[in-house]
Amino acid sequence: MQFDWSVVWAALPILVEGAKMTLWISILGLVGGLIIGVIAGFARAFGGVISRNIALVFIELIRGTPIVVQVMFIYFALPMMVSGIRIDPFTAAVVTIVINSGAYIAEITRGAVQSINRGFNEAGLALGLSRRATLRYIIMPLALRRMLPPLGNQWIVSIKDTSLFIVIGVAELTRSGQEIIAGNFRAMEVWSAVAVIYLIITLALSFAMRRLERKLKIL
Repeated sequence: MQFDWSVVWAALPILVEGAKMTLWISILGLVGGLIIGVIAGFARAFGGVISRNIALVFIELIRGTPIVVQVMFIYFALPMMVSGIRIDPFTAAVVTIVINSGAYIAEITRGAVQSINRGFNEAGLALGLSRRATLRYIIMPLALRRMLPPLGNQWIVSIKDTSLFIVIGVAELTRSGQEIIAGNFRAMEVWSAVAVIYLIITLALSFAMRRLERKLKIL
């Protein structure tokens, strides 16, 4: 079968809209995941016995189950368990990314915070800062620089994970490609275009993260 470029150009507007949905889900999910991850990561590193164990159970539960199972549980099973709750596909997708990325970001946070030399913590306490202020103004800014590369990787992973939300009908990039193929039966051209769009997004993000890392090293 000969590759028909006209199919790609015709499909491009729909695929771009799907790519926008993919990015929007991943951005919202990563922001929410960062909040959950930082809280859980600090609980693992500095919390009491109860908070450490709660964070550990959350992390192991989410990291130990596939994301497609998580989104299907949230979209299909949760409304059956709790009467009166209805979850639309977009919300289910965002919540799943928030929870899933939060578990991984928690370990990123814990590793970054614990990698900071204890001397910084002792210096903050010696200056009269409280433990909380030391963590906020000294430890966390240093840890954020070390968290940046793995956070960029996590964002890329989340972008690719959105393709699995095809199972609940979210109109993201992969779903858009599938719907186009259902109409024109040109799988080679459409899936090639989908793959290139994913590649462009991830390469652009990787380039931006590398530039940001170099900038932060200079400061």
